[in-house]
Amino acid sequence: MSGGSSYLFAFVVMLGVLVFVHELGHFLVAKLFGVRVLKFSLGFGPAIGFGRFRMRWIRGHTEYVVAAIPLGGFVKMLGETGDEEEDLVARAHPDETLTGKPTWQKLAVVLAGPCMNLIFPVLVYTLLLGVGIPKPDSTLGAVEPGSPGVIAGLLPGDQITFLDGQPVEWWKDVSTTILDNPDRVLDAVYEREGVRHETRIQVGERSSFDEFGTVQSQGWAGLEHSRLLAMVALPSASAPALAGGLRSGDIVKSVAGDPVDDWYGFETAVFGAGVGGVFEVTVDRGDADAQETVSLKLPAMGSVSALGAIPAAVLVASVSPDSPAERAGLETGDIVLSVDGEPMGTFSAFSNQVRTSEGRTLDLRVSRDGNSFDLDVTPELSPLDNGLSTEDAYLVGISVQSTTLPGEMKVDQSLNPMVSIPRATAMTFDLCVTMVRGVGKLITGEVSRKNLAGPIGIAQIAGNALKMGWEYYLQVMVFISVNLGILNLLPIPILDGGQALIYSIEGIRRQPMSLRMREAIQQVGLTMLVFIMALAFWNDISRHWSSVLEWLRSGSGL
Repeated sequence: MSGGSSYLFAFVVMLGVLVFVHELGHFLVAKLFGVRVLKFSLGFGPAIGFGRFRMRWIRGHTEYVVAAIPLGGFVKMLGETGDEEEDLVARAHPDETLTGKPTWQKLAVVLAGPCMNLIFPVLVYTLLLGVGIPKPDSTLGAVEPGSPGVIAGLLPGDQITFLDGQPVEWWKDVSTTILDNPDRVLDAVYEREGVRHETRIQVGERSSFDEFGTVQSQGWAGLEHSRLLAMVALPSASAPALAGGLRSGDIVKSVAGDPVDDWYGFETAVFGAGVGGVFEVTVDRGDADAQETVSLKLPAMGSVSALGAIPAAVLVASVSPDSPAERAGLETGDIVLSVDGEPMGTFSAFSNQVRTSEGRTLDLRVSRDGNSFDLDVTPELSPLDNGLSTEDAYLVGISVQSTTLPGEMKVDQSLNPMVSIPRATAMTFDLCVTMVRGVGKLITGEVSRKNLAGPIGIAQIAGNALKMGWEYYLQVMVFISVNLGILNLLPIPILDGGQALIYSIEGIRRQPMSLRMREAIQQVGLTMLVFIMALAFWNDISRHWSSVLEWLRSGSGL
C-alpha cells in the first residue's frame, strides 16, 4: 500500500469507528427513551453501492445507511428538521419526538455521544491490558556524566524500585517524579544484580518541554531509559587509544572475544581487562553501506576514560546546506562535547538544549580529528517530523548517527477485569484531564493555535501510527476519541454541549426557545465551528505547503 493510500485507509477506518461510537451513543439512548430515530448514517451523501445493491437498510422506523463520504455521520430524530412531512408524523406521535421528552432525557440523548467517546477508551485500554502492553520498565539504560544520577552512585542496569517513598515499576513513574521535583532531594531504592541499595538523588533543574510543548523548568537527574551504543569518540590527539588504532565513530563489538552490547558493557569489559599489557578489541568502522570489521590491540589501562575515549553521543552524520550549523562551521564527523559548558552525554540532552533555546546563541565545544575547539551556533525555527506529525521547532540543521539502543521492556498485563477495568478507567481519566488542560491552554494562547490539526494532519498521525503497529494505532484512536468527546462537550451551539446548554436553559425557563432565537444561536455556533475548522485546515496546508505545491504542479503540468 502506497504512503498516501495507507494514510487514507488509516484515517477512514479511525474516523469511521469513532463516528460510529459517537452516533451509537445518541441512537441507543434515544431508543431507550422512546425517541423515534428516522435515520442512522455512517458518513454523508448517498449510500454506497448502486441500484438494489446499496448499503442501506430499513428496520422499523429507522433507515440505516453507510454513506459514500466517510467524514462524519449523524442520527436524525423525529421533529428535528422542521420538514413538513415529519411535522405531520411528529404531531401524530408527539411522545416520540426529542422535543417532547423531559429535559433530563433530552440532555441524556445529546450528551450520550460525547460520553460514548469517553467510554470507548476504557474498553480499548481494557483490551490492551488483557493482551499486554509492552512498556519501558524502571531499569536505567544510561547515566549522563557529571549528572545528579552519577553523584548518587547510580549505574546503567540499576532498577529503581522506590522513588520519593513511592513504589515504581515503569519508567514513566521514574521520569514523572523527577520532572515534577526540581531542586529537591529524592530518596531512592534500587536493585543491582539482585542486591537492594539505597541512595539520595539531588535533582537538578533544566529547561524542557511539558506534554503541550511549552518550555518550562523541570527536574533533571541525567537518567535515561535507552542505552548508549558502544560508539567511540576520541576528543584528544593524545588519547592512548589512538595509538592502538581506535578511531572516532568506531562501534565496539567485542572485547577479548566477549560480545559488547552497549557502552556500559564496553566500560565493564575494559575494567575487567585490568592494567598492563594489551587486550583485543573488534570494531565496526565506516558507513553502513561500506562497513568493515577491524581487530585492534589496545593498552590495558583499567578504564575507558584512561584510554581517552568517551561515548560519541552527538556524532554529526550530515550538515544541511545553508543551515545554522553550516554557517557556524560544523562538519560531518564532528563530535559535540558540550553545550554552554554542560557535557552532552546523550543525544536527547543535546536535542533538549537546542530545542529549548528559543533562538538563543549556543556555545558548542566540538572535537574534530583529535582537536577540540568552540563554535557559536544560533538555532532557527524549522519543520520537525516527530514520527506522528510535523511541528515547528528550533533546530541547527544537523543529522546525527543513531547512538542509542532500546532499554529494558516489560509487558504490562492485567487479565482480571476487576483489575484491568479500574486501571483502564484511571488511564482514561488521566488522558481526559490532560486534554482539558490542553484545551484551556489553547483558549488562553499558552499553546499555539498552530497545534490544531485538520483532516490532513489527523490522516498523517493515523497513518504513521498504523505503520508503527496496531497498539500505537489503537492508542492514537483513544487519544482522538477523547478529543472528540471533550470538544463536543464544549458549550458551542451546534455541538452537543451547545445543544445541552440550550435544553438546560429551556428547562430552567420552563418554555421552549423561540425559533428565531434558536436559529440565531445555531448561526453563531456554525460560524465558530467553521472558523475553527478553517484554522485547522490552514494549519494542515501550511505544514504541507511544499507537498501541496508539488501536487498542484504535477496535476497542472507546470
